[in-house]
This record gives sequence, structure tokens and C-alpha cells, in this order.
Amino acid sequence: MYAYTDFDRQFVRARAAQFRDQLERHLAGTLPDDEFRPLRLQNGWYVQRHAPMLRVAVPYGVLSSQQLRQLARIAREYDRGYGHFTTRQNLQYNWIPLPQAADVMDLLADVDMHGIQTSGNCIRNITSDGLAGIAPDEIVDPRPYAEVLRQWSTLHPEFAFLPRKFKIAISGAAEDRAAIAWHDIGLQLKKNAAGEIGFQVLVGGGMGRTPVIAQVIKDFLPWQQILVYIEAIVRVYNRYGRRDNMYKARIKILVKAEGQQFFDAVNEEFRQILEQDEGGHEHIIPQAELDRVAASFVVPAGVTATTAIDIFTGVQPGPYKRWLERNVHSHRLSGYRAVTLSLKRVGIAPGDATDAQMEAAAALAEQFSHGELRVTHDQNLLLPWVRESDLPVVFEAAKAIGFTTPNIGLLTDMIACPGGDFCALANARSIPVAADITERFQDLDELYDIGDIDLHISGCINSCGHHHSGHIGILGVDKDGSEWYQVTLGGSDGSTLSGAAGAGRVIGPSFAADEVGDVIESVVQTYRSQRSSAAERFIDTVRRVGIDPFKQAANAVRSSTATA
Repeated sequence: MYAYTDFDRQFVRARAAQFRDQLERHLAGTLPDDEFRPLRLQNGWYVQRHAPMLRVAVPYGVLSSQQLRQLARIAREYDRGYGHFTTRQNLQYNWIPLPQAADVMDLLADVDMHGIQTSGNCIRNITSDGLAGIAPDEIVDPRPYAEVLRQWSTLHPEFAFLPRKFKIAISGAAEDRAAIAWHDIGLQLKKNAAGEIGFQVLVGGGMGRTPVIAQVIKDFLPWQQILVYIEAIVRVYNRYGRRDNMYKARIKILVKAEGQQFFDAVNEEFRQILEQDEGGHEHIIPQAELDRVAASFVVPAGVTATTAIDIFTGVQPGPYKRWLERNVHSHRLSGYRAVTLSLKRVGIAPGDATDAQMEAAAALAEQFSHGELRVTHDQNLLLPWVRESDLPVVFEAAKAIGFTTPNIGLLTDMIACPGGDFCALANARSIPVAADITERFQDLDELYDIGDIDLHISGCINSCGHHHSGHIGILGVDKDGSEWYQVTLGGSDGSTLSGAAGAGRVIGPSFAADEVGDVIESVVQTYRSQRSSAAERFIDTVRRVGIDPFKQAANAVRSSTATA
């Protein structure tokens, strides 16, 4: 993982010191709230429904065991003993008292962490594939490029006051595990026929009130020019993006409205940048700089390919075998596997981890994964460097902490935002709905028979739970002060399992909170009765038969509830 330089550390510490001064002036009453607000947002501090919320950046999801231990300490000493891992590969705290905020920022700086660009109208934390650098289907490792983009975009004056927040995702594998088509800019690393590395650039994706799939604006851009091209895109967005209506301020609205004119404007801006600074040398990534950054993303010392073993040999049916099937993933290095530590189980909100669990996960990483973890898009943790011969021991150690739920990719491995229990923007709660569904589907035989399903829950239209891209999506809505939920089917994040990225379709009027669990059960049972074979996946059945059978089943739940 990337090793901070002296400059990096000085920068983060200086930022923490600046924040301490701002906070002290605010608490003393000399810096009014309306002046302090943009300053705290620039460091990841929100004021939520009950208390301040801090969002800590985990760039492209890579985390060291030392950093995770520090996050555990903050949860234990300053919060209520837990944190929440998000789909943006960040960590959120929900209960840190504002007077202690500067102390927390200092602790983060001690381990090369911060909250810069996790909020506000700027380029947010850049996300990537949780299997980056280790996936067998990887074309190019995206991590060095993600780090170059992170450094370049941090506090860039062109990006300090955009019309709205701006999100970038990057993938370097044949399988899109970063949902790049759902981002303001999506980047797919490729190689051309000559073996040269470049980017396919997508622009204009996003969720929220108007779900839009990004369009390809450049099919192959030499990697050296990616900073130039992104700057061209953001300049055009900055110039023409709407600032009079926050719901229409995202770049997806501009791209959808202008179409080819937007593309032409970007390409002309790109040409001018290259021309004005004599070939774009101020923006072109030098090979030496990429090499410097890439040197941090090598195979850890002591990791060497070994003879692969059949990890299922002699394994009897049971919890360990199911864990191997669901939580253990192929690796590009022979003799190694990646292991998902599931944060989805009864009694725990999806993505939540206690301080004790964070400490335990850090210990697992130190013992079995060379001190490295990943935060995944699906709100789990992942150990990227596990020897196949260590898998039985890893299983037993992870089981003792509650990390071995064998449900990765299944219905209960759901994505969910914190919802109305914490967020001031939410219309409805997500956590109780997630808990109800989790409790209903505890039979592993039933879960395995149902098979792969992406279930995503958002507490409001801002879509932090990515409900649009779920095979089953649940959206909290407000009806006269009451919590109701809209259900969609057939969404996709763009992965091979899900097919081309797209938004789900609403299956009818919204449902009351006490109906949602019954609706999901009814939808699942309809799938099992409609599928052509046990091998046909949920998303494929929905696409084959359409949503009408599911709509009828869901409406029957409403009718039976009304009758009762």
C-alpha cells in the first residue's frame, strides 16, 4: 500500500492543526456556524440527526492493520464503540462530540489518515475494486493510478467549489467490481493491440433522484494524459453545471441535457490544455512519478507463489465448506487466496464493526495477510494475502469474532445506509428493515437455494445505499410524516453477474414499514416459482419474465395486510 512521504505527513498534520484552530474559534464563539460549516465539511465533519458524524477517507479501500487499530481506538475512546464502513470505502463515526473533533483528527494524522474530501462539493474519495492488485482477471493494477489521482485532486483549486459532489471510480479488471458506470467519472484500464495501457473514460453516471448510466466519452486514452482529460471534464462541468438547483447540479444532468455538445466541449478543452502548456507537460503523468507511486504497490515481502492446493480436498459438508465457497476468492498468485470478513449477521447493521472486531480484524491481517486489509464496495472487510494452507486456521480465528457468515453475494449480504436512525437527510430507517430481512433468511439451505441476489437499501433518494443498482432495491420515502418504502427490481451495478449497469423498476406504490419483509419474501418466492431451473439466477428470471408477476405478488401482500 502507498507509503506516505514526509511531505504527505506534514500536509495532513498541518491540516489537522488548522482544523483545531478553526474548531477552537468556533467553540469560543468567534467563528460563527455559517463560517465554520464549510471548514468542517472540508475535513469530513457533518452534523447529523443526533450528533456530529465524521467520515474518514480510506482511499480506494486499502487499509493497514495499524490504521484499523487506530480506528478501533477512536471508536472506543471517542464514539460509542463502533464504526460504519460505507459503499464509498470510507469509515463513518456517528457519536463523536464536536469539542473532541480536533483530538480525533490528530489521532488520524498519526497513522496517515484524514477526512479531507469525504464531503462537500469536491472530488470525493476515489474508489476501486476490493480485489485490486490480486484478482486473476486483472488487466492493469488500478491502485497506482488511483493514488496519483488522489494526490492530484486533493485541494486542487479547480475542484474546490464544484456545483455538486463529484465521484470517481476506477477498475483494472475484466469484471467491473467498482460499479464505474454509476459514477460521475468511471475509469476502466485497458490495453490496446500494441499492449499499451490506457483508459476507457465514462462520464455522467449517478444515482439520486435521476438515476443515469455513464456514457463512454473516450474509448482509449493513453494513461499519461488522464489528469489532463479529467481536468477538461471538470472544467466544462464547473463552467456549465447548474448552481441554482442542487437536484439538477450533478454532471449527469449536464451530460444528459447537452449530449454530444458536452462531449465536444470536453474534447476542445482537452485540446486547449495540451496546446496552452506546450504539450500538457504540467499535467502529463511522468513515467518516473508513476514508477515512484507504483513502488508502494508491490507484492509484500515474503509473499511468493507456491504450489496451489485443492482447498476442498477432504472437506466435509458444513460451515467450513460453505465459508470456502462463499467467502474465499481466487488469487492471481498460486497458493494464495483473498478472504472476505463478513460484516453481515443478525443483530449488526450492515457495514458496522465494533472496536473489538476492528482490533480482531487487524490482528488477523497481521498474522495472515501481511498487515493489509481492504474495505469493499459491499461494506465488508477483505484479507488480500492469505496462504491457502492457512485457510483452516483463518476460518477458526474469524469464526470466533463473528466474521464467517457464509453469505457473500447472497440475499443477507446486503448493502444499507445508516438511514433515519442517524442521517438528518433520511426519510425512513434502513437498519430495522435490514434487520428484519436478515432474521427472516437465516436458513442457509434456503439462502443457497435462492442464490446470488444483490439487495440494496437506501433511507432516502440520495441513494447512499445504492438501491437503484440492486437486483432488489428498497428506498425509504416519507408519506405525511410516516415511513414508507418503494421496492424496485432488476437493477445492476455492471458486474458480470448483474449484466449491463441499469436502474431497477418500481413494482408498485410504496409499502408500509411492517409490510416490507413480507414483500421481500413474496418476491423471493415468486422467483423460485418462476425460474426455469435451479441454476437460473434471480436477475435473469426477472429479465426473462418481467416484473408483472412480482408486482402482483407484492400487491397481494398489501391486500392481505389491509384485510387483516
